[in-house]
Amino acid sequence: MKKPIHPKRAKRIKRVMVFGTFDRLHLGHLNFFDQSAKFGKLFVVLARDVNVVKIKNRRPQFPERSRLATVAQSSKVFQAMLGDKKDFLKPIVKIRPDVICLGFDQKTFSITELKTNLKKRNLAPRIIRLKSFQPSVFKSSLINKKIR
Repeated sequence: MKKPIHPKRAKRIKRVMVFGTFDRLHLGHLNFFDQSAKFGKLFVVLARDVNVVKIKNRRPQFPERSRLATVAQSSKVFQAMLGDKKDFLKPIVKIRPDVICLGFDQKTFSITELKTNLKKRNLAPRIIRLKSFQPSVFKSSLINKKIR
């Protein structure tokens, strides 16, 4: 007979966080969620419309609330939320993830820069850059070009 695990010794499920625009959700995004969810409970932070304009110099094709609802339906996503309009670290501070997964093409900030900024807020999650999934086919910018 197995001994019951003492609550203090029970392993807590890790919290995993990813970020993105997730405009026109496609197989590359779903693969990103799948890879990330292997590390634990997946929290997805969606870029606010105003921040997409700042970073990508274009408006998203779908408004933030619509993108949020679509992402929240994924079976791999534990919780989807909108990011902060001014401080992208706020959701990280709120959720305190054990792991942050970055997409192969997320170059808005370096891993070193992210670690430095998180350390200032007493956070030290593991940061992992994930593998691409057929980037010549499932990359949002390429899909958007084909649609236009």
